[in-house]
Amino acid sequence: MSGQWGEGPARGDDAPGALTTDDGGGVPQPRSGGRAEARRAAQGKGTPGKGGEAAPEASAAGGRAAARNSRKPKKNVKKIVAWSAAGVLVLIAGAGGAIYLKLNGNIKSFDADAIATDRPPEAQADADGNKPVNVLLIGSDSRGKNNSDLGGGEDGGARSDTTILLHVYADHKHAVGISIPRNAKVAIPPCKLPNGKWTKGTSSDLFNAAFSTGGTDDGNPACTQNTVEKLTGIRVDHTIVVDFQGFSAMTSAVHGVDICLPKPISEGDINPKLGRKGNVVLPQGKQKVEGQKALDYVRLRHGIGDGSDIGRMKRQQAFLGSLASNIKGQGLNPTTLLPLADAATKSMVVDPGLSSADKLLSFGLSLKNIDMHDLKFVTVPWRYRTQDQDLDIIESDAKKLWDTIKADRTLDGQNATGEQPAEATASAAPSAPAATTTAPPAPDAGNSAVKVAVYNGTTTSGMDGKAAELLKGAKFNATKAGPAASTKHAKTVVEYGSGQKANADKVAELFPGATVEAGSSPGVIVVVGKDFAAANGGGAASAAGSAAAGAPSTPAAPVPLPTSVTENTRSADDDICAGTTYGSGG
Repeated sequence: MSGQWGEGPARGDDAPGALTTDDGGGVPQPRSGGRAEARRAAQGKGTPGKGGEAAPEASAAGGRAAARNSRKPKKNVKKIVAWSAAGVLVLIAGAGGAIYLKLNGNIKSFDADAIATDRPPEAQADADGNKPVNVLLIGSDSRGKNNSDLGGGEDGGARSDTTILLHVYADHKHAVGISIPRNAKVAIPPCKLPNGKWTKGTSSDLFNAAFSTGGTDDGNPACTQNTVEKLTGIRVDHTIVVDFQGFSAMTSAVHGVDICLPKPISEGDINPKLGRKGNVVLPQGKQKVEGQKALDYVRLRHGIGDGSDIGRMKRQQAFLGSLASNIKGQGLNPTTLLPLADAATKSMVVDPGLSSADKLLSFGLSLKNIDMHDLKFVTVPWRYRTQDQDLDIIESDAKKLWDTIKADRTLDGQNATGEQPAEATASAAPSAPAATTTAPPAPDAGNSAVKVAVYNGTTTSGMDGKAAELLKGAKFNATKAGPAASTKHAKTVVEYGSGQKANADKVAELFPGATVEAGSSPGVIVVVGKDFAAANGGGAASAAGSAAAGAPSTPAAPVPLPTSVTENTRSADDDICAGTTYGSGG
């Protein structure tokens, strides 16, 4: 299995590509005169002169007049967060303009033209401007720079030691981090190499291979972003890469992170190539770690559980939850975030959209209203492969997870779009009876005990209502559930829960050509496709016309999540000693 000390997918021999360092183009330079003058300038005050007037020098250094001249006219846009980017700039200036310049100089970004052009659509903001944000977090197992001193090994290149897709819901009160196993087999799309050429892409490779594409010590975050978008159908708004050095410095900047281990961990567990047990590095039980010991914890595979990457991801999720709780407890404010940002940005690579200090800190401050219980972690549904020791993603279960995220629904089904759509009202409205070309079978008296939820899997409106009426005509207990998470279903699908196969077959008789398949939800679910629409007055042409209109629709409630997701969810406020291992042994 991948993930052994020094292991990883093969890398190419391309020359390392240069990363660009953002110099904060268009960003205000630090004001002269030290912190006091910078603070007065940020507040629109000059150095007091005779009679209380501002001295000319102070005005030039950033007094009221300069501040007024530098401001752009405000538009009538609704304010949706307490801290705006402009507010962050003022706070940074108050702490000293040199800090701002230092942070800006730390940040590196990858080229925007390495991001695929064929991407999922952006999430639509609601009437109040609420919009979800998807952030790809990558922990780089880079062998370059000083990372080898922290456990990076001797090989060149970089690997994605940790990859989490963080979805911040539109209400900015909920978030979920989804771990993607690095040894899962996925399709990798064409990616840009350091020499400017593009790969052809592969239909199946280790997920970790995306970050290794090009073989540079900086890795290929754009390729990983492209791969995640292809895998999930979700648009990634931002990507952040932190290597060993940055991670180590971050844990020290927050004065350590609380962890818990069910048994002591020795040197031989940290590095199996040592060939002996060695001294205890991490004792059993609760403890606070930072720097090298924090790295040892999040990278640990052996000596605990079955030694798999699955157990390691569980510990990484527990660690991130503990880190978030620590930062939240200290207060999400510039006093906390500035030293943390300084530590992180020294070894950080970001997408062009986060390539300045104000953008990065503004994003951090936008998370301040997330309660730790509402920060969840989960691993994408997976299973071991029979032909090797790698993993396959369970596509049917994973799709339900991606659809839930795209609909901005929490894992427990809450609507977190920032507004409450009137879908319940719409669903309650009776649908006009519709004629159908399907001749239903004779009603069965037992059908009334069968509950059927109907979703419209097409862009033709009213198809769920027509299907529900058809089912009711056959005496089924049918409810119109609204649009499906995907409106591109070519064929109707009938899903059934435990013990419902016979009932699903009876329901499928009303939908000729429908596919019957097992699902994770109780009862029976019908997702009508274009075949049903075409047979009921809403043909393919009508559906295409509706899609061409391009009007954004209110996110619909997707089908319930499978137990492979719901039973493996962790909250940031969960007991740090619980759920940190997988399997037996060790």
